[in-house]
Amino acid sequence: MTIQRTAQGNPELVLRRRPFGSWLLGPADQSTRRLRIRLQILMTTFSIGTNLIGALVVFVLAVFVLPGPSLVDQLQLVDAIVIPAYFLVAMTIGCVWSRRLTRRVTRWIELGRPATRQEQIATLQLPLRLTLIEVLLWLVAAVFFTVMTLMLQPANALRVALTVIDGAIITCSVSYLLTEFALRPVAARALADSSPPRRLLAAGLKARTLFFWAVGSAVPVAGLMLAAVLALIERDVTTTRMAVVILALGIVALGNGYLLTWLSAKSVVAPVRSVRDALSLIGEGRLDVTIPVFDGTELGSLQAGFNRMTDGLRERERIRDVFGRYVGPGVVREALTSERLGGEERFAAVLFVDLVGSTELATHLPPTEVVQLLNRFFAIVVAEVDRQGGFVNKFAGDAALAIFGAPAELPDPAGSALAAGRELARRLADELPEATAGLGITAGVVVAGTVGDVRRHEYTVIGDPVNEAARLSELAKTAPGRLIASMAAVEEAATDESDQWRQSELVTVRGRSVPTRLAVPH
Repeated sequence: MTIQRTAQGNPELVLRRRPFGSWLLGPADQSTRRLRIRLQILMTTFSIGTNLIGALVVFVLAVFVLPGPSLVDQLQLVDAIVIPAYFLVAMTIGCVWSRRLTRRVTRWIELGRPATRQEQIATLQLPLRLTLIEVLLWLVAAVFFTVMTLMLQPANALRVALTVIDGAIITCSVSYLLTEFALRPVAARALADSSPPRRLLAAGLKARTLFFWAVGSAVPVAGLMLAAVLALIERDVTTTRMAVVILALGIVALGNGYLLTWLSAKSVVAPVRSVRDALSLIGEGRLDVTIPVFDGTELGSLQAGFNRMTDGLRERERIRDVFGRYVGPGVVREALTSERLGGEERFAAVLFVDLVGSTELATHLPPTEVVQLLNRFFAIVVAEVDRQGGFVNKFAGDAALAIFGAPAELPDPAGSALAAGRELARRLADELPEATAGLGITAGVVVAGTVGDVRRHEYTVIGDPVNEAARLSELAKTAPGRLIASMAAVEEAATDESDQWRQSELVTVRGRSVPTRLAVPH
C-alpha cells in the first residue's frame, strides 16, 4: 500500500489493531486463553465499578439530598454494617454467577469449534442475561432496604424504595452497554462466517435507542418529579434545600444521560466505523479485507453484508483473472464495457509464431521437458506481445496467434506487431537457442468478434491476413532471421518502425492467388 497516514487515520492499521472498536478488546486473532483473561478482567472491572458508583449515588441521594425526614440523624451502627455487607455479598454472588454463566454459554470456544445456531443466539443474548443477574440483585436490595427502613424509619421507606429502583435502572443500563462492549470478541467468534440470527433483530436499533432515551432522560426527570412530590408532602422544605435537591438531581441526570448516550453512540459507531475503514481499503484496491461481525442488531447484518460483498468482489476478480488468462485482458475489458464483440470489421495486425521441428523435439525429449520448453517459449511470446499492446488469441500446440488492434484499439497496430516481432526474434535467439521459431507478420482488415454457441463463446479474428501470417511464418522457418513480414504491414506502420525494415522478394504463398511483397529487418 502507498497510503501515507498515521496509525490513527490509517484504516488498515485501525482494522488490525482495533478490529472491535477499541484496543481494550485486543486483536481478532488472540488466543482463547488471552481472550478469557481479558474478558474476565474487563467484565469484573465494569461490574464492580458501575455498581459501586450506582450504590454510592443512591446512598447520597437517599440520605443527604431528597427532601423528607433526615436519615443522617437516624443512621445506626447496624446500617453502617449492613449496607457495605450487602454490597460485598451481592457483588460476590454476581461475579461468581456471571462467570459461571459466561463459561457455560461460551464453552464452544474452549472446545475449539464453531458455534451452533443455538449457541450463537445464546452468546448474543449473554449481555442481557448477565444484566438480568444484576437487576435481580438490585431488586433484592430494594426489597431488603425498604423493609429494613419500614421497620426502623417508616416515613422514609417510600423514598428509599424509589431511589434504589431508579438507581437500579440507571446502573444496570450502563452495565449492559459495558458488558456488550466487553463481549464483542466473543460475539465475533460466534458470528464468524455468518449473519446475526434474524430472531434477535426484533429488538434492534430503534428499540435500543428508545430504551436508552427513556433510561437516560425519563428516569432522571422522574427523579426530579419525585423530589417535587416529596417536597409537597414535606411542607417545611426550605427554598435553599429545594435548590440543593434540584442541583444534585440535575447533576446526576446530566451525568447519567451523557454516559448512556455516549456508550450507546459508541456501540452504534464501532460497527459502522469498521465498515467505513474497510471500504477505504476496498477503494484502494485491497480485496483481502474481512471485518469481524460482533453486533447482534441490524449493524451486524451490515458487517456480514460487507463481508459477503468482498467475497463476491474477490470471486469476480478471480474469475476475471482466470478469464483473462484464456482470452486476454483486452477481450475481458471489451466484454465487460462494450457490446462490440458480436463481430465487426477492424484493421488489425497479425503475428503468427511457430516452433521449428517440434515433432522431432517430442520424439527425442521426455514429455516433461517438452512441456517445460513450450512454457518457456510461450512465456517469451506473451511477454513481448503484451508489452506492445497486443494479445495472444490462440495457442495451437507449438504455435501462437497474436493480434494487434482488436478488440482494443491501438494507435499503430502494424508498428506494434513489427516491433514485437523483432524483439521476439531477438529474445528467442538469445534465451531459447535450443528451439527456433518462424515468425510471420501482416496487417489488413479482419472480422473480429465472438464465435460459438450461447453457452460458450470464443473471441477470434477471421480473414485473409490471418492465413497470410501463418504462411509467412512457414517461410520464415528457413529464412536467415526467422522473421518475415509483408510490405503491407510495413507501409501501414509509423516511420520509426517502418525504417527498421527493407523490401524483399515477391512471393505467392500457399493458399493465396495474390502475390505478397515480403519485408525483412535491416
